[in-house]
Amino acid sequence: MRKLNKNKSKLFTLSTVRALHKWLSLLVFAQLLIWLGTGLFFNLMDHDKARGNHNKQSVAAEAIDNQRLLNPNTIITSSRQVSEVALIQRLGHPYYLLTHEKGLYSHFKSDLSLVDAYTGIELVIDENIAGKLAKATYKGIGDISGVVKLSPPIADMLKERNTVWQVNFSDDLDTSVYVDASSGRLVGHSNEDKRFVDLFFMLHFMDYPFLGEGSVGGFNNGQITFFALLTLVFCLTGFIWVVELLRKGRYKVSY
Repeated sequence: MRKLNKNKSKLFTLSTVRALHKWLSLLVFAQLLIWLGTGLFFNLMDHDKARGNHNKQSVAAEAIDNQRLLNPNTIITSSRQVSEVALIQRLGHPYYLLTHEKGLYSHFKSDLSLVDAYTGIELVIDENIAGKLAKATYKGIGDISGVVKLSPPIADMLKERNTVWQVNFSDDLDTSVYVDASSGRLVGHSNEDKRFVDLFFMLHFMDYPFLGEGSVGGFNNGQITFFALLTLVFCLTGFIWVVELLRKGRYKVSY
């Protein structure tokens, strides 16, 4: 009786392994098909359009009157710690970019402020200034249709972790220009072409916004880890099944 129960338990275990392997095979196949399809798309797509920079232009630097420049030490107050000071330009005017807290990369969370290099007055990037900064980098024929302040996560710029101004233009590509709300840095341009490509990136990297904490703009997400574990289980169940078939003599080598 004990032997019979043991055989039944073993049969149940093998049956479970086979069923799990079959269902996992469907899941793995579906994702592999998505990877192959999106990978083919990436090879065939127009990479220039994918960047969303169709209406982007560079901004030329203006001459700076060094005689009028304030000593940066005179504008640093004791109320906020400053780790770095850089002389930059915004709309052809010199400003000191004060770094209070700096991320490893520009899109990482940072604490920055701008001070007029001639007068020492702090510049606050409001809706009007954001529009001017965006317009300076835009070479299209559209007009500004709206300016919105956004906090992360930002659909068009998933890696960006700072608050930005989204400046929308009424052109045939629905161009949006993103400007950092504290430093005036150009975060980037986006349009319908880039958004279409971003859909395929989401599928390719399993970067689904409706799972977990949302999209992260890459493959470093929980979905990838979970799928990797499922794939490991798929391989293990397949290995167990093969071993069982070998024990039963289902595989024979013919000479």
